[in-house]
Amino acid sequence: MPHRPSVPWRGRLADATRGPGHDRDRDPDLDRDRDRSGGTHNHTPPSARGAKRAHRIGVPLMNSLWHVTQHNTGNVPADGPLLLAGNHTSFLDGPLIAGVAPRPVHFLVKKEMFVGPLGPILLGLGQIPIDRDHPDRTAIQAGLATLRSGGVLGVFPEGTRTTGEFESVHNGLAYFALATGAPVLPVACLGTAANGKTVGSLPTPRTHLDLVYGTPVTLAELTQGSEGLGRRQKIAAISEELRVRLAAHVQYAKQLTGRDN
Repeated sequence: MPHRPSVPWRGRLADATRGPGHDRDRDPDLDRDRDRSGGTHNHTPPSARGAKRAHRIGVPLMNSLWHVTQHNTGNVPADGPLLLAGNHTSFLDGPLIAGVAPRPVHFLVKKEMFVGPLGPILLGLGQIPIDRDHPDRTAIQAGLATLRSGGVLGVFPEGTRTTGEFESVHNGLAYFALATGAPVLPVACLGTAANGKTVGSLPTPRTHLDLVYGTPVTLAELTQGSEGLGRRQKIAAISEELRVRLAAHVQYAKQLTGRDN
């Protein structure tokens, strides 16, 4: 199961998808993507069967280890491309969402997790390795292919484990939304950070965990007021709108569940 999806959102993602001669202000919703040599080719999404397998394994596993309650699952679209954007306070968040979400999820996972015997397992479960330190065209194109094939791409927009309050987000989530038109669905993970810690700990067995789904946010909503902006400015504006909405969803989730973490 995935550990910590992490992505090169620090201003390099858009560059990674740009081939020679690419116009910086061009709309990033591309039908085809250039490879490093400037040619074009199709990209295959990660294993949909693998993500379904992860879901079949994850539901009984997670519910046997912890008491998991999912709220507002009716907000999750039954089909079509979807960006699932979660807060990230614990090692457990990725495996939990991928395991029990109403639909199979492909997460972006740091490439270091794919070393040794765990690598083939993660690939077999439909997860996507990504290089956090360099532009990773392969991972980005796999994410785009997932969405363009009608799948669910899981992203932690904060980029790393934090307090989960969305004080800042990277631009990758906005890029994927703008490039594919996929709606963004907030999901708040609560209870996964054991004893108030945010790094390197798991909740004790049988702890009560909550997953709270928000309302899908459409691209039309996200781009309202950003007409006329250049590509990078539009992505930055969408990122800030998403940050505000995601932070508000975490507060809503805490009020709904009566939790403070």
